[in-house]
Amino acid sequence: MTNALTSLYSAAAVLAQATGQAATASEATKVQSVWDFVVKGGPVMIPIGICSLVALTVIVERMISLRRRNIVPRGFLPGLLPLMSQGTADRSAALEYCGRDDSPIARVLSLAIKKLGEPTEVLERRIQEAGEREVALLRKHMRLLSVIASVAPLLGLLGTITGMITAFQTVATSAEALGRTELLAKGIYEAMITTAAGLMVTIPTLIAYHWISSRVDALVHEMDGLVMEFVEGQAPPRPVIMTSATSARLQAVVAPVEEGDGRPQTVALAS
Repeated sequence: MTNALTSLYSAAAVLAQATGQAATASEATKVQSVWDFVVKGGPVMIPIGICSLVALTVIVERMISLRRRNIVPRGFLPGLLPLMSQGTADRSAALEYCGRDDSPIARVLSLAIKKLGEPTEVLERRIQEAGEREVALLRKHMRLLSVIASVAPLLGLLGTITGMITAFQTVATSAEALGRTELLAKGIYEAMITTAAGLMVTIPTLIAYHWISSRVDALVHEMDGLVMEFVEGQAPPRPVIMTSATSARLQAVVAPVEEGDGRPQTVALAS
């Protein structure tokens, strides 16, 4: 009877020890927080985390900078046109008005005002050059977002490789590792977590990149329309050149008018 009780106690102790080891292994492999998630991902999580912080900073900065009121203020052009209504005499007032508004449309129109009166080809070239400079400013840091979207999944793949190397090293150094998954958990966690982290950084960064690009394109298109409207409104009227076709059309509507002395008078009616 005593031997039976001793055997029973021994079996219970072994079972409790095994249960405790399993619970300890489960706790060791369980991801309980974001920090735990990062730690179990291994050293590759450090550059992935840096990429995520840089991408978040750039996205927030571009979203704030590309608000419409910062690029194309709604009341800017209606306030500028009355200052140009009296021709070149009011250019100084118009330039002062543009100088008070630090926006891309103000800088482009300021240069257009300075170049008014020059040949059309020169004016268009100057405006195009100014517009290209402003577009480059609007696309600032976009290349950085593109690089992060390309590098983050590669870092995740690198973490997968290092995690699998860790798992195989465990198998090579311990003969019991093939039968005990808790010994392989560290390498497997590192492999899977880094892959997931790389994709978690890449997907929103790529979406933000294309959204910001479309936003820049829309703003540039609106700026182009406003600049063309302003330049065309300030262009002097072109002189009418009399051609043979125009002369024939005018002759077709010539009307005789009787003067007081009875002699006919020819009046050309503009069509």
